[in-house]
Amino acid sequence: MSETILDARGLICPLPVLRAKKMLNGVPAGGMLIVLATDPGSVSDFQAFCRQPGYELVEWAEDLDGVFRYCIRKTG
Repeated sequence: MSETILDARGLICPLPVLRAKKMLNGVPAGGMLIVLATDPGSVSDFQAFCRQPGYELVEWAEDLDGVFRYCIRKTG
């Protein structure tokens, strides 16, 4: 399985999602994009984004340093 990492720390809405969408264009179906972000608003943004066909939010978590980690699978 292919895995790509996007470091979007320090960016604010809507940039983390926009950059993720652009990077996902280069991810093969079944591949995974890992996004690191610090914007608290990114939680609802990525949840909404991954309700679109073709993307699955496999998991997300916030670490002790306030960095959110999103694992997005490209399904289509």
